[in-house]
Amino acid sequence: MAELLLGCGHARIKRVGLNGREAWLDLTTLDSNADVAPDVVHDLDVLPYPFADNHFDEIHAYHVLEHCGRQGDWKYFFAQWTELWRIMKPGGLFCGIVPHHSSPWAWGDPSHTRIVAVENFTFLDQEQYADCGKTSMTDFRPWYKANWKLLHQQVSTDLQQMFVLQAIKT
Repeated sequence: MAELLLGCGHARIKRVGLNGREAWLDLTTLDSNADVAPDVVHDLDVLPYPFADNHFDEIHAYHVLEHCGRQGDWKYFFAQWTELWRIMKPGGLFCGIVPHHSSPWAWGDPSHTRIVAVENFTFLDQEQYADCGKTSMTDFRPWYKANWKLLHQQVSTDLQQMFVLQAIKT
């Protein structure tokens, strides 16, 4: 089982695991800082990522996504999630942790460039677009073709938003 840890820093701890997947099996680490000795040095704001299509069973990102892109840059938002979907195997899991929007760290950290809220994931699920025209939901289908399903989300007492998305591919 191939796993990718984005923005690994110095840590190699698996913080989110489902279905008995609590330990790393075949881990690849990625970071933009070569000093933390990742397997791959790459800036997550630079697309495409240096991996083959349908490569990973799991991708993990702990306190990384809020450092990518810019708030309101919907083109980058969808491009990044499309790129993550591209390198994910069908049915693969994306496990993430970001600061909850009400956390003092969400905007307090000067390196945070966007909030990643659970509500954002509505726009990653193609089934949610069925209500376009009936609600005020913006229709991004002309630009976004990937598909993710939110399987799990929770907010911890220290205001960390944990989530698991599944890559839906036919």
